Amino acid sequence: MTRPLSGTQYELRFGDYTATIASIGASIRELKYQGRDLVVGFDADEMRPAYRGVSLAPWPNRIADGRYTFAGVEQLVALTEPERGNALHGLATWLDFGAIEQTPSRVTLGATIVAQLGYPHRVDVEVVFELDENGLHSAITGLNTGADAAPWGTAPHPYLVAGPGLVDDWTLLLPAAEVLEVTPDRLLPVGVASVTAAGGSEGAGAWDFREARTIGQVFIDHAFTSLERDAAGRSAVEVRTADGSGVAISWDSACPWVQVHTADKPEQPEISRIGLAVEPMTCPPDAFNSGTDLVVLEPGESHTAGWTIYAL
Repeated sequence: MTRPLSGTQYELRFGDYTATIASIGASIRELKYQGRDLVVGFDADEMRPAYRGVSLAPWPNRIADGRYTFAGVEQLVALTEPERGNALHGLATWLDFGAIEQTPSRVTLGATIVAQLGYPHRVDVEVVFELDENGLHSAITGLNTGADAAPWGTAPHPYLVAGPGLVDDWTLLLPAAEVLEVTPDRLLPVGVASVTAAGGSEGAGAWDFREARTIGQVFIDHAFTSLERDAAGRSAVEVRTADGSGVAISWDSACPWVQVHTADKPEQPEISRIGLAVEPMTCPPDAFNSGTDLVVLEPGESHTAGWTIYAL
């Protein structure tokens, strides 16, 4: 039998929420609340565009030149962002995850990142998706089943949809006091700055969304940190339309960073700025080189990070 290009489809339902999870990359293909889209989706028989909804491991974001040194050995991974000379979004994005368990509102998918050129480690990856009255809960766990320590980082990659219109029309609440400035050509880290001082070509303070305001024409493709957290240690980003409805994502303390991207595609105006990528990350861009917040999985050790997407 012919399967869709995005793999096996897992339909989840709970109350007013529905979700479809595609097995390739353990991807959120659709997420709706009362029939309203909360993420930018894609068709089942479509090769997933722009990393929509995918699970990222064993690194999120970029490795400069695809080159890094770990345990004293230089490694070189394939450049999956060749136009910028970077290795983008890890090795799990095109793996076909298999179902470990499934109920009407929950599915657990698993796959193995096998030892390969540039990443000579074996890590089992388990991704849980569960709907309840509070939204779609997801968690990614990496378990080192190899004989040597392995570098590790993870994140989701949803494009949030507040409602009708474009990113320009929505308000953003992003409780981050610092932003990682990057080079304009390759989006590689330069240094952390206060959001009151940084802002790229839009000027100082353009990326300060600690108080909700309209995004407008601001371009964002940056990692933020120094996050405000509630008593449970969770941070959240909210995106709303003019009537106050919208969507949010919250995450736990395993993710001290969040990448936000306005999804600018000037060469494809029909999909440009139709969703806001919000990616809670365990580490910043190029962490395999900087070591910043990089998780090191010893043999037999595991690491879990989780997040929830919910309607406002």
